[in-house]
Amino acid sequence: MNQLRKKKIEMPHAYAIIILIILLCVVLTWILPAGSFERVYNAELDRELVVPNSYSPVDSSPVGPWGFFRALYAGMINASEIIFFIIFATAYVFLLMKTGALNALVGSILRILGNKDYLLIPIFMLLFGIAGTTIGVYEEIYGLIPAFIVIAISLGYDRIVGGAMIFVGMATGFAAAILNPFTIGIASAIAGIPLMGTKILIFRIIVFCVFMSLSIGYVMWYANRVKKDPAKSYLYGVPEKLLNKDILSRDQLIALPFNNRQKITLFGLLGLIFAIGYTVSVYEFYLEELAALFIIWFFITGIINKLKPGDIADSFVESAESAMFGCLLVGLSFSIEVIMSSASVIDTAVLYLSTLVDKLPSNISAIGMLVVQNLINFFIPSATGQAAVVIPIMAPLADIVGLSREIAVTAYQFGDGFSNMFWPTAVAVECGIMGIGMDKWYKFITPLFVMMFITQAIMITIGVIIGI
Repeated sequence: MNQLRKKKIEMPHAYAIIILIILLCVVLTWILPAGSFERVYNAELDRELVVPNSYSPVDSSPVGPWGFFRALYAGMINASEIIFFIIFATAYVFLLMKTGALNALVGSILRILGNKDYLLIPIFMLLFGIAGTTIGVYEEIYGLIPAFIVIAISLGYDRIVGGAMIFVGMATGFAAAILNPFTIGIASAIAGIPLMGTKILIFRIIVFCVFMSLSIGYVMWYANRVKKDPAKSYLYGVPEKLLNKDILSRDQLIALPFNNRQKITLFGLLGLIFAIGYTVSVYEFYLEELAALFIIWFFITGIINKLKPGDIADSFVESAESAMFGCLLVGLSFSIEVIMSSASVIDTAVLYLSTLVDKLPSNISAIGMLVVQNLINFFIPSATGQAAVVIPIMAPLADIVGLSREIAVTAYQFGDGFSNMFWPTAVAVECGIMGIGMDKWYKFITPLFVMMFITQAIMITIGVIIGI
């Protein structure tokens, strides 16, 4: 009996988890009736918007076994833009690791910070949070995650800390948006309200500070726990296969020289980060253009470090191999939307959920909106796509239940952003890039997500009370 208790329960493989979720969605296509809203093109926003109260049933087309297997392939095709972006971005970061420049930089920083290297966590999380809350950076920095994973492991943490430094920091800023044009910018325009006002601006700044403090505090708590006792890591016992040759101890990092070639290489990294921020905000670059930037910097880095063409090519192949686990997981996650869309049940789910808000007492309608937006984000993980479908319904609904349209936008903003750290339709992508199982991520993120949801409810209630 004692042996059974001590026996470690093995969690399902990440691919097995996502396949089970896809199968669950297949079942939903047989339960939910098919239907759709009418949509009209808005030239100013350059997107189609849902027409409120236009829902009508359509012919049912539930997904069967053949459709399930076709959706697996179709998901890969639909995810191709993200998949190839990951491959190109990983190629640059992989080569950057091989040059030793990043390790040398970390060693130099450690010599300055001494025993205060933990300060790297709040510094980077806040930087990425600011990028998310202002210019709406999200997928654009996925390619940098492997670099921070190496830094975190070198400092005595684990992959989760490295990934969270970027992803949780950026996602928190994106969700607690102050100026984000891809969420509150589009949603405010659709709702017919100004993006900025004194009261709403102050409210959003306070919200950003509250949520960033919560995220940074939680990640630092977990990081400190892992550093004190590596057995407390949720990845304890999981072999570190991909990055062993790049991982040095803290003492080894401190002892590393920092030569001129490495400094030039890292100036190139700073140039890339600046180029990403500038081109995204000014020229609206997205994955295709950013992938081109990463591959340009990949070749530049090889030239700076005097690598032979064959060595550069070998590095690209090795990096693609290391990225494949995540790429395939991304493709599988996109199969969910393929299945729900082909069966025409996404609009039905949105209708049912929005109807629930209408039936709630007015004093808790704002909380109801928040819950509904979190649930809708499972079916529509795209921020802009969700705004186009949901805000034309939720904004007039807010008028009916006696809430401001700013509250409807805030509920959308919270529900879309924070649940991207939790719902498997979004998490599969991040876990794939970080190279960790979804079960491990859920052990880490669930307590934070619960705290975030409670905080969302508190903040949106305060928003109703002060009349934003």
